Amino acid sequence: MLRRLLVPLFICVAASPPAVAQQKPDVRVPSTPQTVVWGFIPSQHPPIMRVKPGQVVEIDTVSHQGMMLKVDPVGFFGKGGVKPEEVLKDVTDIYGAVRRDPNAAAHVLTGPIYIEGAEPGDVLEVRVIDIKHRVPYGVNSTNKGTGVLPELLTEPAFRIIRLDLERKVALFSPEIEIPLAPFMGIMAVAPPPAVERVSSRPPGAMGGNMDLKQLTRGATLYLPVFNEGALFFTGDSHAAQGDGEVDGTAIEASLTPTFQFFVRKGKGKDMKWPRAETATHYITMGIDKDLNVAMKMATQETVDFLMQEKGLDAKAAYAVASIGVDFRVAEAVNLNQMIYGMIPKALFVKERDAYWYKP
Repeated sequence: MLRRLLVPLFICVAASPPAVAQQKPDVRVPSTPQTVVWGFIPSQHPPIMRVKPGQVVEIDTVSHQGMMLKVDPVGFFGKGGVKPEEVLKDVTDIYGAVRRDPNAAAHVLTGPIYIEGAEPGDVLEVRVIDIKHRVPYGVNSTNKGTGVLPELLTEPAFRIIRLDLERKVALFSPEIEIPLAPFMGIMAVAPPPAVERVSSRPPGAMGGNMDLKQLTRGATLYLPVFNEGALFFTGDSHAAQGDGEVDGTAIEASLTPTFQFFVRKGKGKDMKWPRAETATHYITMGIDKDLNVAMKMATQETVDFLMQEKGLDAKAAYAVASIGVDFRVAEAVNLNQMIYGMIPKALFVKERDAYWYKP
């Protein structure tokens, strides 16, 4: 499956012209009632934008927090001291105009974006050029029956958290400040055409709600393509999150990510799970309802990578995975749970120095 794929995918990054984080976007995609879907990822939704590979695309997104209750967003955020003028017009417009299927998940996603030249069997390479905050606040919410400790609470808990964007911290309380590390909880391509749509809650082969905190500025995500144009969606924007996302949410806050897309022809035919890369690590993944099975998958993906990319035999690859690779829980709360392996590039004496982003 992934055994043959890891080599060309990780090596081919250097073949593309480097992205320049300071350059202005070629295309901007707003978040409006006409450009979002709510709670699901469809396979046949008409594209809201067409872009060419290599173009830099800025995408507005909105958090679903403040949009899921009977009280409107202005009333919800007002209870936390947020002024009406601080509530995004996008949020109030979407809340008023988009009907959410009561059986759908919570996430508001912007998309789909059609990437020219992408076809089933290809890989969509998504470079995270930048991520900007749209508002100086976010929300952490949980409830009885949710998260890793479903019986801990007896009632819903909503916490509106102010963000100090200059100091890059979330002001959880006078005694606690959380460093900001914005990333998109959901980055996905559309599912196969035979599947009309899937819930936006569980992650899967098409990416989706991975909640992978490593996908900050300078990261690269690799997704298998199932439809012509790939049909890319993003949303569930997070200002900060711990690995595991144990109470069910991060600091959910509306963000504007900037991406650059490339198409890797024919590289996704045998691809089972998404992969990622940063300037310092290769990242393998395992996804399953059972966290133990997800761990096993992530370990196998790591061993396969070390054998195929670095030329190790099975014994050596298994040993390096044990003594040099960190396996972490990205999230344990979204039906399908995800483990990821962090393979340091520094392990390899002759490691190339051609990654597109320099910290």
